Amino acid sequence: MSFGIYAIGTLILLAGVVYVAHLAHVPEKWIVAMALLVLGAGIMGGVSSTRQKDPS
Repeated sequence: MSFGIYAIGTLILLAGVVYVAHLAHVPEKWIVAMALLVLGAGIMGGVSSTRQKDPS
């Protein structure tokens, strides 16, 4: 469930970044590149924050 919250937050952040970049007339290829970077960072952050520690 916690990963879902991270995913929703990342999608909201992504939508905001894309919208602001569009309003600033950033070229579409740069918007796509920024979106992929934000999405990747959000997934990595969510996975690292919500994964269970390995029992050792």
